[in-house]
Amino acid sequence: MESITLSPIALLFGQSMLIGLSIAAPVGQIGVLAIQRTLDQGRAAGIATGLGAALADAVYGAIGAFGVSSLIAWLLGLKLWLGLFGGLFLLYLAWRTLTAPVAQGVGAAQAPASLLSQVSSTFVLTLANPSTILSFMAVFGALAGRAPAASPWAMVSGVLLGSALWWLLLAAAVGWLRDRFDARWQRGIRRCSAALLAGLGLWQLLSIALA
Repeated sequence: MESITLSPIALLFGQSMLIGLSIAAPVGQIGVLAIQRTLDQGRAAGIATGLGAALADAVYGAIGAFGVSSLIAWLLGLKLWLGLFGGLFLLYLAWRTLTAPVAQGVGAAQAPASLLSQVSSTFVLTLANPSTILSFMAVFGALAGRAPAASPWAMVSGVLLGSALWWLLLAAAVGWLRDRFDARWQRGIRRCSAALLAGLGLWQLLSIALA
């Protein structure tokens, strides 16, 4: 019986997909935001939130995969300002989360403009996360050094798919719970989400101040 041998590019695609999944999976600021939006506005809002993060992951993956050293150095030089912007943006999102009205009923369709706003906000927030920059620069720089010459797009598409898969699973699971929560539970979850986002924002700003 013959064994199945994967091509180097297929193997690299699988590795990149696992990298995207592993970087997206830890519950940080984007995870809290995706959970809160899914509970408040439905699965489409949670998927849109995660998709913005997955696209940002793919951008950083592309920079690492193609080895654009000048752009990498420029981004690392902006780490302080990106971190400052990200921390302040988290505080803004915490305020928006706390003050927005609780959704009446479940299953309401989201307007395309609203979904686009959710994609863009998490895209910018993920791009402004210094830990995302360092993670992808290190991992993809190492992979690109021993990858086939025609493989950068396999790496980028792999990390995009892996990250998007995590957000799809998360939104589906949280959306299933959403149907079982009433308005009182939603208000409590919203307060907890706002507190977590504010805490993450303050922690990021404090880390910058102490650096």
